[in-house]
Amino acid sequence: MATYPIPKFHFSVDWGGTKIGFTEVSGLNIENKVIEYRDGASPEYSKIKMPGMREFSNITLKRGVFANDNEFYAWLNTIQLNTVERRDVVIKLLNEKHEPVVTWKVTNAFPVKLSSTDLKSDGSEVAIEQLDLAHEGLIIQNGN
Repeated sequence: MATYPIPKFHFSVDWGGTKIGFTEVSGLNIENKVIEYRDGASPEYSKIKMPGMREFSNITLKRGVFANDNEFYAWLNTIQLNTVERRDVVIKLLNEKHEPVVTWKVTNAFPVKLSSTDLKSDGSEVAIEQLDLAHEGLIIQNGN
């Protein structure tokens, strides 16, 4: 039996709202910043490097626009001064049996940007809206 990489087109997102399908999820990135340091008495003429603070990219969710569906907008409107409704988001890459193969668990996510669809009088594409989420943590689980 041949072994192939997992295709990326079959996934689910539990975002704390109505169960809907998303066309795209991006920004599942983790980065450790680098701290550079050199003391004046060092015999080396270069800096040492050590791991610094961990940073997470904003996550982007894209989906089709449906009539009478304002859930993205309602979540964005929970922002009042320094308070917001935070949610844990779970993104799962699924196999052909609809079982999770890779799971991304996002902690304390909240909306920071809502982009409505563009409008084109000569277009025939589906209207897509985009929600950008900031968050405080990302855990990646590969396998069951």
